[in-house]
Amino acid sequence: MKTIVDAAQIQSALESIEVASLDDLSIRQLVSLVTRFERQSGQEFIHFEIGVPGLPASQVGVEAQKAALDRGVASVYPALDGEPELKAAASKFVKAIIGADVAPAHCIPTVGSMQGTFVSLMAVSALDQKKDTILYIDPGFPVQKTQADVLGIRREAFDVYNFRAEKLGPKLEEYLSSGRIAAILYSNPNNPSWMCLTDEELRTIGEMANKYDAVVIEDLAYVTMDFRKPNDPQTGLPTQVSVTPYTDNYILLLSGSKIFSYAGERIAVTCISDKLFERKSDNLRQRYGLPSFGNVFVHKLIYTLSSGVSHSAQMALAEMMSRAAEGSYNYRDEVREYAHRTERIREILTRHGFHLVYDKDVDEPVGSGFFFTIGYKDMKGGKLLEYLLRCGVSGIVLVSTGSDYEGIRACSSAIKPHHYELLDERLAMFERLVAEE
Repeated sequence: MKTIVDAAQIQSALESIEVASLDDLSIRQLVSLVTRFERQSGQEFIHFEIGVPGLPASQVGVEAQKAALDRGVASVYPALDGEPELKAAASKFVKAIIGADVAPAHCIPTVGSMQGTFVSLMAVSALDQKKDTILYIDPGFPVQKTQADVLGIRREAFDVYNFRAEKLGPKLEEYLSSGRIAAILYSNPNNPSWMCLTDEELRTIGEMANKYDAVVIEDLAYVTMDFRKPNDPQTGLPTQVSVTPYTDNYILLLSGSKIFSYAGERIAVTCISDKLFERKSDNLRQRYGLPSFGNVFVHKLIYTLSSGVSHSAQMALAEMMSRAAEGSYNYRDEVREYAHRTERIREILTRHGFHLVYDKDVDEPVGSGFFFTIGYKDMKGGKLLEYLLRCGVSGIVLVSTGSDYEGIRACSSAIKPHHYELLDERLAMFERLVAEE
């Protein structure tokens, strides 16, 4: 049958970028291929592959950034450790939303959470010569593992789906008892499954980190976007469960990309616990010439990687965080749109025989949000993606996220009103293609 692209086009495209199979594609490589297929076919694809915000950038941030530019900040180097306004706002945001006390001095702007993760991995892996490994609680954001590979840092991982609740502690101890784990890294809500670790599970992680002296790197790119949870009735603010009550050895990654739709300005804050920021080690001194974690983070790593972060973008994030913490800016109502889109998409997929791969969140159905995971019968992820691409639908293979399961990670962010009918048509094409082959 005639499809949007054929198998030969997909194979040719893979060969042109020197990638062996669809399982091996990075997200950005897949975006490049899909763009090529759209150009070749003249037809629009359904873009499930990349989590680009599909909402307008926060007007609160835009106005603050414009005002900063009008004040002339574009001609002035930003402070290496961040502008005071953003540092104070980040500290206030963390206190209001998460309930953690992190000094403004220890809130460091980064060029997106990608840079925050990269620098964190560099720093934590140099704390103790005996601790040379990062433990990833999967499934997770594929590039965070690529970062470890680029840095030459050893890594371990496990899929948490079958190790929830009381099973999590023993599983963590399997790895931590080796004495080699420098840090534990996870996202919450989870990219790609949208599972959300519970407060009790976070307590387990914190206690294990304390027992084995491991740093916890908590990626909060989707902070408060578990829309099953109501706002705090006392403050009216959204809240986020975190590892912070259970360990003082943590790094929080807070991005402006998703909650404020500010991805284009590459702005985030890495909040380092007060204890970790001041922690000293001989290994840090030998490796970087400075003994304390925070000084290495800022004056060796941030300095040499980017020499700071866009001055005006810092002013935008400062205003958004400050107003969100005060309750005068309800960003959560804006991004709730992703949950509405996901619910509608999931209904269409179910009608065409698809199922959620990660369907349970401990003992309740997984929530609707930015990401979700889909499978089709017992089809392997790479083959499923091939069929979907041939029918004009994209996504990333779950194996690339460290998943033990077959399927596709999908994102609702790029979906527009006309895409629902188009998705229905494309999935009908998919069903015919599978039936014929």
